Amino acid sequence: MPSSSALRLQIETSLERRFPAALTPAPRTIRETAPIGIQEVDHLLDGGLPVGAISEVTGLESSGRTSLSLAFLAERTRQGQVCAWVDADDAFDAESAAASGVNLRQLLWVRCRSVAYSKSKPWARLDQALRSTDLLLQAGGFAALVLDLGNTAPEHGCRIPLATWFRFRQAADRTRCSLVVLGTAPFAQSSAAAVLECAATQVLTGCETVLSSRRYELRTGRQRFAPQPFAPKITGMRKLPASTWSAASPWQREQGA
Repeated sequence: MPSSSALRLQIETSLERRFPAALTPAPRTIRETAPIGIQEVDHLLDGGLPVGAISEVTGLESSGRTSLSLAFLAERTRQGQVCAWVDADDAFDAESAAASGVNLRQLLWVRCRSVAYSKSKPWARLDQALRSTDLLLQAGGFAALVLDLGNTAPEHGCRIPLATWFRFRQAADRTRCSLVVLGTAPFAQSSAAAVLECAATQVLTGCETVLSSRRYELRTGRQRFAPQPFAPKITGMRKLPASTWSAASPWQREQGA
C-alpha cells in the first residue's frame, strides 16, 4: 500500500495543471498594515490592521470594540483620509467620536433605520447596512470603513451569505480600504484577514460617580497575513497572547484630563 506522502505526490501531479499545489497551504502573504494609534495594540498586531482586507472586532457591549474602531478612524482622519461608518442600529455617537479624536469632516455616517412596512423583519436594518457597505466599497475613495453590526443577533449575522463577504473582500482589496466589522461574533468566516476579540477587564473611576477610564483586553483570533515590516521588531512581541489598553471616557477628554 503506498504511503500518504506518495499518494499526496500522485494527486498533486495529476492536478498540477489545473490546481497547482492542491494540498499545499498557501504561504502567508506580506500585506500593508495601518496603525490603530494604540501602542499596545499595534505591537500585538505587528503594526495595525491590514489594508485592503476585512478585520473583525468582536465582543459584547462595552467590551472596547467601538473604542478600538474610533481610535483607528481617528488615526486615519488625522492624516486627512476619508472614512465611513455604516451604523446598522443607528447607535453611533458623534460626540464620543469627536472626543476620541475623529475628524467628523472626514467621516461619512450612514444611519440605517427601520421603515414602517418592515418593523417586524429583523433583516430590514441589516439589509440596509450590507447594501450601503457594498455601494461604498465599490465606489472607492475610503481609507477605512466600519460596518457596525454591534447589536445584530448572531443567528441573523450568521445568515449573511458567504458570497457577500467574498464580494466585500474583493472590493476592499481593489480599493485599498480597511473594512472593519463590529459584532458580537465573527460573521465574515474565511473572508476575514484578522479576527480580534475584545473584553472589558476593569473600570476606573475618579470618584464614586464619575467614570474616568476603562481597561480592555484584546486577543487575536486569527491573522492570515504576515505584516509588512514597518519598524524594528521588539523581541518577543509577536508571542504575546493578548494586549491591554486603557481608554479615557469622553467626559474626561473634554475636560482636558
